[in-house]
Amino acid sequence: MLCGDHGTPYKGTQFVDDIKVNMINLSPTILEQGVDRSTGRDKYNKPGKGSYTRKMASPPHFTELNDLAVEKNGGKILFATDDWFAVAENLIKSAPAEWKPEAFTEFGKWMDGWETRRKRKPGHDWCIIQLGVPGTIHGFNVDTSYFTGNFVPKISIQAASLDKMLPARTSAMGTKCSPEDLENIASFKSEDWTELVPMSKLEPGFKGSCNNYFRVDNQHIQNQTRWTHLRINSFPDGGIARLRVYGQANPDWSKISQEKEMDLCAMLNGGICIGYSNAFYGHPRQMIGPGQAASMADGWETARRLDRPSILEADNRGILQVPGCEWAVFRLGHPGTIEKIEVDTTHFRGNYPDSCKIEGCLSSEADEEKLVSQYDNASVAWQALMPVQKLSAHKRHIYSGDELYDAMPVSHVRITIAPDGGLSRLRLWGHKATRYNLAKL
Repeated sequence: MLCGDHGTPYKGTQFVDDIKVNMINLSPTILEQGVDRSTGRDKYNKPGKGSYTRKMASPPHFTELNDLAVEKNGGKILFATDDWFAVAENLIKSAPAEWKPEAFTEFGKWMDGWETRRKRKPGHDWCIIQLGVPGTIHGFNVDTSYFTGNFVPKISIQAASLDKMLPARTSAMGTKCSPEDLENIASFKSEDWTELVPMSKLEPGFKGSCNNYFRVDNQHIQNQTRWTHLRINSFPDGGIARLRVYGQANPDWSKISQEKEMDLCAMLNGGICIGYSNAFYGHPRQMIGPGQAASMADGWETARRLDRPSILEADNRGILQVPGCEWAVFRLGHPGTIEKIEVDTTHFRGNYPDSCKIEGCLSSEADEEKLVSQYDNASVAWQALMPVQKLSAHKRHIYSGDELYDAMPVSHVRITIAPDGGLSRLRLWGHKATRYNLAKL
């Protein structure tokens, strides 16, 4: 395994501070607009030749963080005022929204999102989401894909940190909440929860305007406010395709014993991906998600490197000798010592990496740019945690004991794969470091 050209890194470690605009107040520029908006879509709301589009803002850096609300990470819809055309559970699906032009139900046009009926009485629609990963929220993407003549005009988002459980619900198209449902949910006074996004305009679900980004106020981020539930207010009604809630878990490490073995890099324990070389088919953050991967789509997968030798050769261990590699860097939920490593290639049968290695370092968040700006950065003291290991297809590889190097506590880890390919999960088991441990370094 050799590493020469390591690809272009993502330089996105300063997730919030690097954003130069307040996304809540962003007013996208309309580039073109049809004379008659009714001709701006073809049959069934699909964008047509006369549709109007806006200049798409680049996704803000906070979108590299974990999705705390997505269904595969444990998110749940606990309440919705109305589910007539499409149920609120669609908001937190992991897959992008779909468009099926000929699909209809007995309630109307089939839509892949949450769509309420046209309101004909006072009030507005709203729903409550239980985060699958309670934590600090940095920002949102309210995605209106394919909701072009029926999107929600304005929304606001509120949040709360609750110790008690809200009642579960059953959902079905063509229904609305019952008086009993409203009475049960009223005791939680969700209308008084903290406002993270004030009432804000949404843009329609055309390709160039469907992503509506909103950044959370710095005060909540700096205070590491831990949220468990969200209230999404639709003013007054309509459809939203997906809601992405970007942030990181915020466990109370003071209550976790140093004797307890934990996956220090897990999303649920506060781990995040701070940079990577390539994420063509799947983001590295998916490797630290909960549970086993459901498919290849639920892992990290890179493009095939173009610098692969025409004829591949291997050393005496069977490890391919290639000039390039791909990598990802993670900040652990808490600094600690790594004592067992799992590298899982489940589902990756014809596209798993040939080999991998893992390194660690002790660094501050302020110095994270150094960890991802250049692979061979002499100012970063990476120490080997696991030597180069040959990988196999569709297998959980577990390393411990003599297979790993004795290492000091680390706060960040870097996994390097060669030449390219995909991994479904990365688990770094160990024990948190105490202040005493860190002070001796």
